[in-house]
Amino acid sequence: MIKNHYPEIMLKSGREAALLRGHPWVFSGAIANIRGNPSDGEVVLARDAEGRALALGFFNSRTDISFRVVSRDSGNAVDASFWNRRVLDALELRRRIIGEGTNAYRLIHAEGDGFPGLIADVYNDTLVLSVTTAGMERQKPVILDALLAHMKPARIYEQSAGRSRQLEGLADFRGFLHGPDQEGCARVTENGRRFDVDFVHGQKTGFFLDQRVNREKIGFLSKGRKVLNCFCYTGAFSVYAAAGMAKKVVSLDISESACAAAAQHLRLNGFNPEDHPVIESDVFDYLRNLRECFDLIILDPPVFAKNKRDVAHASRGYKDINLQALRHLERGGLMATFSCSNFIEEDLFGKIVLGAARDARVELQLLARLEAGPDHPLAAGHPEGRYLKGLLLRKPL
Repeated sequence: MIKNHYPEIMLKSGREAALLRGHPWVFSGAIANIRGNPSDGEVVLARDAEGRALALGFFNSRTDISFRVVSRDSGNAVDASFWNRRVLDALELRRRIIGEGTNAYRLIHAEGDGFPGLIADVYNDTLVLSVTTAGMERQKPVILDALLAHMKPARIYEQSAGRSRQLEGLADFRGFLHGPDQEGCARVTENGRRFDVDFVHGQKTGFFLDQRVNREKIGFLSKGRKVLNCFCYTGAFSVYAAAGMAKKVVSLDISESACAAAAQHLRLNGFNPEDHPVIESDVFDYLRNLRECFDLIILDPPVFAKNKRDVAHASRGYKDINLQALRHLERGGLMATFSCSNFIEEDLFGKIVLGAARDARVELQLLARLEAGPDHPLAAGHPEGRYLKGLLLRKPL
């Protein structure tokens, strides 16, 4: 029974199939008609062509994704109590999966936690939010109340910007929502290792929380190896490799500020950057001119494909960087290679890496597929949510 009256969207015949399979989106072309004149960001009820209730979700007339599922129980009231329960559920999951030596993690992961368009990251006593949908922008006040009640953060900072937000009809916003307005840096621990997170000026919300479990793997595999960390950003993989007793870790990034942070993080964790050099360089140029070989290479580049039009160009970039890296990988060596581009699907990424291996004339063993940690859950019917793809490869002796 539907307890609350919402505007409605009626789907064309047969276009409910994706929703019934668990996908959280409805595209504009699937909508037959709209009842009730909903505004952008308003909660609406989706019905199939026969009038059967399917789900409640955010409506937006501006975007190709016109409907984003909030609840598949159409009898729900999407109110403060609803969002309070969702926040508590997300917090309960993190309490079970985050270890005692870690106070930096993702608390809310958009559709994966039932919050389409909201990211909430925890950095010690600081919460950093990113809002990308008009629906979530309208719900933000009640969600903030729930976060304040249950997390009791010293500060909440919002960093909401980018193309997705513009498509939803929202202006960019950056600023403190709660707590003292001060320099945006938080010291965190991850598996006992220490990092300073610049959540105001840093990439994403300041730190690549999604790579935590992969950093653990790399640390374990680094013992006795000479490691090259390409696109090192602020050096988290490098710290784990050094802590894993690597013989030497070389870190590369084109950003001067990122390199300075990487060197500082090595020092903060008890390692001398003179023993583990951090080099400011374009990774593509560096690898083309490199004469040295390494036992373990990490390729974690920034997003190469920001939209579908970029896929062909990005594919060439991924192939080039993997080709150059494989040419400098010792026999018996390992390579962890990643793509965080939503538009580079997993099968395509695998084909790109295999093409690079073929051109480099090397055989490869696939040891593991790598992905984001469990604090980045996915809605089971939403494969597009799996943006981080990685392969752990070995070059046989």
